[in-house]
Amino acid sequence: MFDIEELLREYDRARAYTDQLWTDLAPDEVLWRPHDDSSAIGWHVGHQAHVAHFMVRNLTAAEPSPDPALDALMDSATPERGRGQLPELERLSAFRAAVAESVHRRMTDISEGRVGAPRQLAVVAGHLLTTIINHEYQHDRWIGEVRARDLGRPLPDAPDSDKITRVDGYLMVCAPS
Repeated sequence: MFDIEELLREYDRARAYTDQLWTDLAPDEVLWRPHDDSSAIGWHVGHQAHVAHFMVRNLTAAEPSPDPALDALMDSATPERGRGQLPELERLSAFRAAVAESVHRRMTDISEGRVGAPRQLAVVAGHLLTTIINHEYQHDRWIGEVRARDLGRPLPDAPDSDKITRVDGYLMVCAPS
């Protein structure tokens, strides 16, 4: 397993790749839904952050959501037809940034032993960060498909890291076996 600091760098790399997939798009492209039973790119961008916050909150720290009004909307339990009223892009960006800051803060506290049960939480944090990163890349695949296929936009180069591989076409961080 990779250490927490390595995984935080990979988390930042995954988030930067996501940003390359959506920040150059026009607002109507980010909010556009191919059909009622699909989600807009903007939903996936918010969902990535929502899941990261939810996992860190529930597995390592009871922190409140940085934007509670987005929680139900960005939850995958919300049927796709109910994911249409997305917030403005600045709010999505702020939500993503706040969650990333929280992830970094909590994971650093764990890495530096400023938590109860520091060794146990370090194991949890390693698996948790790997899952968060791979979830980010999972949604990047869909964002990239819509970007290229439906919007006719070129895809950025995949992130360059010796910790990333492809599994079934999805980018993933996989610990050495």
